[in-house]
Amino acid sequence: MGLTNNDIIKKIRVALQLRDDEIVEILKLVDFEISKSELGAFFRKEDHPNFKRLEDQILRNFLNGLIIHKRGPMEKKPSDNKK
Repeated sequence: MGLTNNDIIKKIRVALQLRDDEIVEILKLVDFEISKSELGAFFRKEDHPNFKRLEDQILRNFLNGLIIHKRGPMEKKPSDNKK
């Protein structure tokens, strides 16, 4: 059995020592709103009644937000106005 999206975000959270409120802020960087209680459901054990499976879209948004959080926003490329 491979890693689930829930496992991936748990490992990233531990490795980068992120708190739940920091993860919420990282998701806001890519205009994705989530509450701390919704986020907490992803970190529960699978047999817990409030466990929620982390969808690909949320993990993708988290990873994109993490890039912005660590590196800053993507620089705009200069437009090619030569004629």
